[in-house]
Amino acid sequence: MSPNHPKPAPNYAVLSGGIGGAKLVVGLRQVLADGQLQVIANTGDDFEHLGLPISPDIDTLIYSLAGIANPETGWGLRDESWQFMDALAGLGGPDWFRLGDRDLATHIRRRELLAQGCTLSETTRRLAQAHGVHVPVWPMSDTPVRTVVETAGGPLEFQDYFVRQQAQPVITGLRYGGIEAARPSPGALQALAAAASGAIILTPSNPWLSIDPILSVPGIKATISTSKAPVVAVSPIVKGAAIKGPTAKLMRELGIEPSVLSIAAHYRDILDGLVIDTQDRAQQDAIEDMGIRVHISNTVMRDLADKVALAQQVLDFATRMRAAKS
Repeated sequence: MSPNHPKPAPNYAVLSGGIGGAKLVVGLRQVLADGQLQVIANTGDDFEHLGLPISPDIDTLIYSLAGIANPETGWGLRDESWQFMDALAGLGGPDWFRLGDRDLATHIRRRELLAQGCTLSETTRRLAQAHGVHVPVWPMSDTPVRTVVETAGGPLEFQDYFVRQQAQPVITGLRYGGIEAARPSPGALQALAAAASGAIILTPSNPWLSIDPILSVPGIKATISTSKAPVVAVSPIVKGAAIKGPTAKLMRELGIEPSVLSIAAHYRDILDGLVIDTQDRAQQDAIEDMGIRVHISNTVMRDLADKVALAQQVLDFATRMRAAKS
């Protein structure tokens, strides 16, 4: 390509759910130029509460990218107030899922847009734009999919299990209600197609609760498997433990050893490379024996500098793999 026609910048599609996913997305946004990044968000956690449609992973991404997320929890808004929830509790209403006073506006606006006939994709675009977020955040599907946690006491809706019962029940299985009828959102497919010039990145989100719902939408996994882009994941497990959330507990209850080796095995059929923490370097050879390349880095994101540093490491790793594939 001539100097007058520089090579277009590569594009990246990122599969994300939860706080860990949003952290890496924030780092990637700091490193990449406008137009290079698109995010496909898990919507298996979505549910209706108090008559409002709640999309926790989408909102965490928007709030994080807007720089207004609560830095202590990773979810919700910074400097939030709770007068509504306190009043609701005083009336004997359900207060187990905390919705802050300003956060309520997001869910009310979402309900309004959906009632007007907007898809979840269009609704999300408008909410992101209102917060000054220009990174495209696409729901995995505009069709409702709901993660159901199977337990010895019976099935639980995800938020009942995760928030109301604090992830205490023992998991015996998982299913994604409505998955057979779901279709990828047009934006999700667009993001994956654009990533042919860059990479597809799986964030350090819970594979079973956050990434698998996305991969289970008919057509998404097949699209990733046939993409020319290298597929890179960041392990959510560090030295046998999860940085945040119930990943390690869930793995043990499903009879899976909490380790980076297990993460590699879980993604083996789509993965080209895995980023693992320096504390897990002893597992490198075993993972590479699976045919998956390994990059070792600090993967614990405590602050913005950590997020940016890890994002750059992931992008550099993907660039090397893309060069090797071409």
